[in-house]
Amino acid sequence: MPAAAAGLLLAILLAVSYGAKSIPLPEVWAAIFRFDADDEAHQIIRNLRLPRALGAAVTGMAFGAAGALMQGVTRNPLADTGILGVNAGAAFVVALAFAFLPGLSYFNLILLSFTGAALATLFIVMLGSATPGGLSSLKLTIAGAVAAALLHSFSTGVAIYYGLSQDLAFWYAGGVAGVRWSHLKLLAPIVIVTLAWSVSMGRSITFLSLGDESAVNLGVRAGRIRVLAMTAAVLLAGSSVSVAGAVGFVGLVAPHVARRLVSVDYRLIIPMSALLGGTLLELADIASRMVSPPREFAIGAMVALVGVPFFLYLARKEGRSL
Repeated sequence: MPAAAAGLLLAILLAVSYGAKSIPLPEVWAAIFRFDADDEAHQIIRNLRLPRALGAAVTGMAFGAAGALMQGVTRNPLADTGILGVNAGAAFVVALAFAFLPGLSYFNLILLSFTGAALATLFIVMLGSATPGGLSSLKLTIAGAVAAALLHSFSTGVAIYYGLSQDLAFWYAGGVAGVRWSHLKLLAPIVIVTLAWSVSMGRSITFLSLGDESAVNLGVRAGRIRVLAMTAAVLLAGSSVSVAGAVGFVGLVAPHVARRLVSVDYRLIIPMSALLGGTLLELADIASRMVSPPREFAIGAMVALVGVPFFLYLARKEGRSL
């Protein structure tokens, strides 16, 4: 755990140090610890690069923890807020807000994003449960993929009809270039409190991941914990989508790596997934700036370069076990 925290801190420092304008490392440190408002380089570091780097870390942590929660309570190794359509639900409602409520405050945008994520989750669970035999991991994944494709199509239609395609294109693909301190002041407390809440449920989620019957025998109220954990995951994903866009695969990759590094105890898996998710999104943001400077690549596409092969590997592995 300390090594993962150190890795995230190092990634943040790298993100702050690298940019279109070349700034010597001593100047970067000076801007962070001895800020001079009259220095242009200090202004770039303090007002642009630092909030961007922290934004990538916080949203990555949220996506990573949300994926761990969903995988734990659904016992679905393919669960991720992006793959299951939760991010797409939040993105669709945000697209509607851009079309019908321009100039909406960021706080209200977070509320709408959370609402969209919650409604998408409810729709996916109902869709997966409607088939004979009830809800299963495979049906949940298929229902999520269907919902994600449907909601993405709706978002694209809204963007084209209302002339928002250019405004939404980069945001929908994912990016943290527009993160400012005002965003972090709202986002960071939500993520930190929800992460702490999630870790407090870690013991119950560990039992739940072993199966409902085992959890009930150990005194866990399975239905209640599942609802609370899914609520926490939706809150983490919804608030993060409002900042970084519909970034997928972070919540898929981070929990699997976390389980390799720590035990099966979700009191450790959740914080480790958060740290690894923050590091992954931070490195993806750095890579997005290095592909073709000074232009930037979509951060969601950079994560997908790792996430898609990982998803295919897991899907093939799960297919063999069925």
